[in-house]
Amino acid sequence: MQQCNKPSRYSARGNRHLFSWAALSAGLLSAITAVGLCEEKATGPDPVKYQATFDKGIKYLAAQQQEDGSISGRLGIGPTALCILALLRSGRSPDDPLVAKGLAYLEEATQETGGIHMPGGRIPNYETCIAMLCFKEANKDGKYDTILKAADKFLRGGQIAEDKGKDKSDPSYGGMGYGGRSRPDLSNTAFMIDALRSCGADADDPAIQKALAFVSRCQNLESEYNTTKFADKVNDGGFFYTGASGKSDSSRGTPEGGLRSYGSMSYSGLKSLIYAGLEKDDPRLKAAIGWIRKNYTLTSNPGMGDAGLYYYYHTFAKAMNVLGEEPFEDAKGVKHDWRKELFEALAGRQNENGSWVNENQRWMEGDPNLATSFALLALTYCRPTAEK
Repeated sequence: MQQCNKPSRYSARGNRHLFSWAALSAGLLSAITAVGLCEEKATGPDPVKYQATFDKGIKYLAAQQQEDGSISGRLGIGPTALCILALLRSGRSPDDPLVAKGLAYLEEATQETGGIHMPGGRIPNYETCIAMLCFKEANKDGKYDTILKAADKFLRGGQIAEDKGKDKSDPSYGGMGYGGRSRPDLSNTAFMIDALRSCGADADDPAIQKALAFVSRCQNLESEYNTTKFADKVNDGGFFYTGASGKSDSSRGTPEGGLRSYGSMSYSGLKSLIYAGLEKDDPRLKAAIGWIRKNYTLTSNPGMGDAGLYYYYHTFAKAMNVLGEEPFEDAKGVKHDWRKELFEALAGRQNENGSWVNENQRWMEGDPNLATSFALLALTYCRPTAEK
């Protein structure tokens, strides 16, 4: 033992080599580990490319704004509210000329009922929800408190519940439609949840919990929460538009008599479940996330092709942001930097003039102002640095 510890020129040189290799190996290991971490960490898009793409879209929409502040006013106040919301979420001030002009136009749409919509329009609930999100984002100094309080009351009054003669067993219970006597659907119900949550309603709010009952019945999942006739027909955990309609829709139906799950509704459903306070061990939430893992894509609106593609991008972005899994791992084990991938999908579809438009004109996405507003709003969730 003593002899082994005896210093020698060889052993000293050997120790120096040993220490050098140890240091080098440690450095290599650290570098490899760092690279591995970088590969798994979600980084988002390139900041310069992101800003150029976003600014190009804003420049296009700014040129479309009319003297009264509207954008595609013939379609109602929705495109204007979506555009101004995107601007506010990107950091523009409510005093920015483009934003201020749009907000003034939306203020003109406030009604005595508390709703914010075109007078006599057919989609008052939808328009009110979008306008509420917009005013809330702009309400830094309490300027829009009165408008928001009245709109909150308007929305709650439009929800289908006991005061409309419906009990919890009714398929329509807890839902919201476009307005009036229209049947409820998941899209409008999800927007209602978004709007109420933005104004301070928590997961336990009665309106949110009633909405959860309707959302659960729009999920292809047989459970104690969904005993409707559609529950076991598909049973894949995804979501469909509505089960409270007496009309058949061949574009959404299945040969077995079920209602097909599709992307924009499944992300809307997922987001709504989270906003309603469900934990990840809840079977509804587990099934919803499972569907998304199996159907993750940014090339189409899964289940609907290119129909409603920009609406899909918006719901995808908001739901993924709320889910908070980064990177997101799909059912094949592939990890996705979804913010970067969404940005690239949108950037690749942007026209030279800065606009986006859907060749499939269903749900009015043939209007470039509406499609561009949805695209910009989706992009606000892709920001590479600032808080999402």
